[in-house]
Amino acid sequence: MLWTVPLALLVLLLLQTHLCVCLRGLRAASSSSSRSRNATQQRLPGAIIIGVRKGGTRALLEMLNLHPDVEVAKAEVHYFNVEEHFRRGLAWYRAQMPFTLPGQLTVEKTPGYFASPQVPERVWEMNPAVRLLLIVRDPAERLVSDYTQVLHNRVTRHKPYQPLEELLLRQGHIDPAYKALQRSLYHQHLARWLDVFPREQVHVVDGEALIRHPFPELCRAERFLDLPPRIAPSNFYFNTTKGFYCLLSAGGHDKCLDESKGRPHAPLSSQAFRKLCGYFREPNRLFFEMVGRSFSWC
Repeated sequence: MLWTVPLALLVLLLLQTHLCVCLRGLRAASSSSSRSRNATQQRLPGAIIIGVRKGGTRALLEMLNLHPDVEVAKAEVHYFNVEEHFRRGLAWYRAQMPFTLPGQLTVEKTPGYFASPQVPERVWEMNPAVRLLLIVRDPAERLVSDYTQVLHNRVTRHKPYQPLEELLLRQGHIDPAYKALQRSLYHQHLARWLDVFPREQVHVVDGEALIRHPFPELCRAERFLDLPPRIAPSNFYFNTTKGFYCLLSAGGHDKCLDESKGRPHAPLSSQAFRKLCGYFREPNRLFFEMVGRSFSWC
């Protein structure tokens, strides 16, 4: 049967051809998968919410995350203001960021950055073109909110605490050494940032306005970040139980801030609060001059 030999050779040739086609397909699939993995990467942030503490940084981050071109770091990283983290280097910092596609903006928020003297220079060295968002609120209200959070944490851990008035006043006068008060001296901290970054790279968000009417503030933030307008009034709805706006994503998922937001403030006498407002009058005026706008603070 001489015909069996050519037939066998033909079968072998067909099998070889089929095998080559399969291998090419596998290589193409592998290459496509590799390209897909390379497209989605952890990138250093193009924008950072630098503060202020208890000013609404979490609300601002969650609202920006409604934008399809924005991905946010889920936790505060504290890279630039905690030495143990900073010593780990930029590779560690990048590893804390979300995976993004080319063209998407990575945003990180750590409110402790604003008042830390070493941070502006470190951020500049990471990326001198990074955009900075500073959300502010009445500094007296911010101070009381700051104390309230510390108080809640100490009570939860069954630790002793001093009343706010004892920490804030010394012999009937405002104690300038109180750390929560120092964090509210916005003009001092902003001056350090403006020694390093041009004013146009710092966008100031009105924290009270963000809570009362979030959409206009988000529009301004979109423009500052060079993002196409994708956040709409329909992304917000007022929760009457909580007393502030909650978020509604394009997919129909709603999200409200956690229970620590809107927590009742610790008690402070009206007399002490008036003294606090008087103490902040001149620092606030200096801050207003620096940012070119004023706010309705006490």
